[in-house]
Order: sequence, then C-alpha cells, then structure tokens
Amino acid sequence: MLSKERVHLGIAPIAWTNDDMPDLGAENTFEQCVSEMALAGFTGCEVGNKFPKDTVVLKKALDLRGIQVCNAWYSTFLTTAPYEETEKGFIQHIRFLKEMGAKVVGVSEQGHSIQGTDKAIFTEKYVMDDKEWELLCTGLNKLGRVAREEGIALTFHHHMGTVVQTAAEIDRMMENTDPELVGLLFDSGHLAYCGEDYLAVLKKYVSRVRHVHLKDIRPEMVKKVKDESLSFLQGVRLGAFTVPGDGSIDFGPIFDVLAEHDYSGYVLVEAEQDPAVANPLEYAIRARKYIAEKAGI
Repeated sequence: MLSKERVHLGIAPIAWTNDDMPDLGAENTFEQCVSEMALAGFTGCEVGNKFPKDTVVLKKALDLRGIQVCNAWYSTFLTTAPYEETEKGFIQHIRFLKEMGAKVVGVSEQGHSIQGTDKAIFTEKYVMDDKEWELLCTGLNKLGRVAREEGIALTFHHHMGTVVQTAAEIDRMMENTDPELVGLLFDSGHLAYCGEDYLAVLKKYVSRVRHVHLKDIRPEMVKKVKDESLSFLQGVRLGAFTVPGDGSIDFGPIFDVLAEHDYSGYVLVEAEQDPAVANPLEYAIRARKYIAEKAGI
C-alpha cells in the first residue's frame, strides 16, 4: 500500500474544461471545478486555463477548499526554436509554481508535436534525427538546472503525438539527460494508448519518477482511432481516455511498484473526456473510490 504521509492525491481540471478543445466543458466554471475536486476527496490539482492568474486570488480559492497546486504543464520547443525562448517563459512558469507551493513542473516537448492537429495519431508522428535529440536532451538538462535553482524538480511528460511517445524514445531521452536534473512524469494512459508495456517502463525508471498521471484507456475507442486513422483530439472526443477503474488498466501493480520504491509525491487522476458525456464529479468520485480500494490512500 502507498504511504498516506508520502503520497498525495490530485486531479486535473481537464475533466471539467479541456484547454485544447475549449468547447468541451465551456459551461463549467473554475469555482465549480475546484469545488467538485474537493467534494470528491482530492487535495491536489494541476492548472487549467480558467484558473485565476493572480496567485493571491488563486491561493484563496484553493485554500478555502483544501486544495494545493502540485504541477502545471509547460510546453517546450527545444527542437524548433532557440533555447532562450523556451527558458524565458519557463522561468516565469516555475516562479508561479513555486509561489503556489508546487514542487515539480511537468514539461512536454511540443516541437513537431501533432497532438493538437488533425493528423493521424498512429501513423503521422514525427521522428527526430540525431541533431534534434541533442537539442532536446541538452535543453532539458539546462532547464532542469534552472528549475533546481528555484527549488522545483523538472519532470518530463511523455505524450501521444509528441517526439517522446514510445518506450524507446523515453529510453533515449532518459539515457541522455542528467538524473539529477531531469525526472520522469509517468503517465499510464499514454503508454497503454500506444501499445507499450507501461509497467515495464515504470519499473525501469521508478527511481526518477517525480510525478504520476493516473490515466486509463478504453481499448475499443483506441482501436477505432487506429483503424480509422483519427487524430489525438478526435480520440479524446470519442472517449479514448477515462479515469482509473473505468478502463482496461489494472492500477494495482502500478501502485505496488510505487510503494515498493517508497515513491513520494503526487499521483494525479487525469482523464480528458467530454464532460457532457462523462460527468466530471461522478467520474472523480469513481476514481477516488477505486484508488482508495487499490492503493489504500
């Protein structure tokens, strides 16, 4: 079982309002989102576009509900733009996180990413050359050093449609970055989506995992995306993702590996769905009950 003292439970606002497709959950307010997070029993959250940018306002709203910001996505463009451009925004981002009390930042390389396009997610993903790998890994080490100076741990988010999606790509990124500067944001759903052995990846890199996304998949919808050459966002609309306990992934072994290695930090439910179809509060409660049963937290 996971330690209640060392492991904290969060949920992402993307179930209420989708930042990539704002029409999904356009009717849901920030206040509703964070109130329902608390009502479902979560104490941590990531950050969505509807969240107040003013840290004083945001802190007050979250403190009232007993919720803490634990991470916020940051898009890097290390393979397609000068490093300095990424670093400038990154510094502002991690200072915001530090002020909000977060300990980690999740970065995802968006250079050459097709996740937000209409390209077929299974056949049109970009594959980097050696020069681009060098740019990515060198840049991540630099950003990791910048983050460490601010007291924030950089965690890399492998993601469908990006240049680091597969187990082999994760291997190359991890092998060519400094373990002291670059950690891994482990996401069960993205690895399962692309057919990788997510448990093997977790076992291999658990010592470098600094943040965990608990995401489940509906295999029949993933198959439809693959068979019909659909895009990542089309898959989201179809319901390719869901919360733990509602899809095909058994999270018991995942929790066991984390517990065996004394994982400390957040495990965060993240399942982008259409809130008009999958009521966010209902699914949040479902996930919370499942995690309590499987992980003991």
